[in-house]
Amino acid sequence: MTDKAAAASKGLANVVVGQSKLSLVNGAEGKLIYRGYKIEDLAEHASFEEVIYLLWQGALPTQFQLVTLTKALQGEASLPEGVIEIMKRFPHSATPMSVLRTVVSMLSLYDANADDNSPAENQRKALSLTAKVPTITAAWERIRTGKEPIAPHHELGMAANFLYMLRGTMPDANETAVIDAYLVLLSEHGMNASTFSARVTTSTLSDMYSAITTAIGTLKGAAHGGANEEAMRMFFEIGEAAHVETWFNENVKTGKRRVMGMGHRVYKALDPRAAVLKSKSRIMAEATNNLKWYDLASKLEKYARQDEEFIKKNLYANVDYYSAIALYTLGIPMDQFTPLFAIARIPGWSAHVLEQWADNRLIRPDVEYVGPMDLEWVPIEKRS
Repeated sequence: MTDKAAAASKGLANVVVGQSKLSLVNGAEGKLIYRGYKIEDLAEHASFEEVIYLLWQGALPTQFQLVTLTKALQGEASLPEGVIEIMKRFPHSATPMSVLRTVVSMLSLYDANADDNSPAENQRKALSLTAKVPTITAAWERIRTGKEPIAPHHELGMAANFLYMLRGTMPDANETAVIDAYLVLLSEHGMNASTFSARVTTSTLSDMYSAITTAIGTLKGAAHGGANEEAMRMFFEIGEAAHVETWFNENVKTGKRRVMGMGHRVYKALDPRAAVLKSKSRIMAEATNNLKWYDLASKLEKYARQDEEFIKKNLYANVDYYSAIALYTLGIPMDQFTPLFAIARIPGWSAHVLEQWADNRLIRPDVEYVGPMDLEWVPIEKRS
């Protein structure tokens, strides 16, 4: 392998691993398309449930189809009897992502058809997991803070229901709209690391639960799913909008720190999801009369984008940057940001699982061996 080829394939960069009809990520132009629809249009007009249907079925639903799907999701939102009691025995120090990964895997034990990989059964499991993951996430937040979990409300949409189960009160329209938009924006994003890992697991002929558990485990990694939490911690460190320039010059310009939430492996233009979430985070900031963090983030983004290195390297705000502000303003605990990401991504992951099954081949890439050769065996008593 040439040096050029080796560099291109490190991390599978620039390697096309398959074809998909689910989404197009155009990093050069800052475009994201689900099944032919621009993400800006979906975030503005579509509910999360409509996008779920779009990803699974390939078309936007009619009113009847949307109502049918919504009722099916509401009907599957409760956890199997006994799961909550098991969760109550988990250490309260367990991280939300570890709990989510464990409970999703555990759900397979309650499904008599867990290993049936027929299209109908995989579609049923996709619906069940999409409905249950918000319940798991909200239940764990209450359990670890000494509160009783709240059962799903069977008349609420997924965004409102998540906030209801988390807080025990009905969310207002602005709060629901922010969560709904976030879920839409994060529900699918091409062959990212967690999606790829789900497809690899599926390619071995493993089951839906294993594939989604794999994806959650991959998303748990700090290089994939935790950037918005780190962005919020960075905003806390800066403290005030008035401190932005000093913090940037003392930390970023000297190479000590990065601006978390700016820059992306794929996007070399503004992440289109970031633009939507910037607007949503401002709406929440104004609605709660708390513009402090929004103003700080806006000033830091503007200041960074004037820096020569940021211009040269095409470093723009990504989806994590303003989602941190929006979710924090809503009162979502920071270590629940990534589980909320998982809630959004379950439909996309499961759509990829279904797509992999439709034309499956074991994913088994080659690797170039660069270690020693032809070593002679040395008896143990002669080894130094």
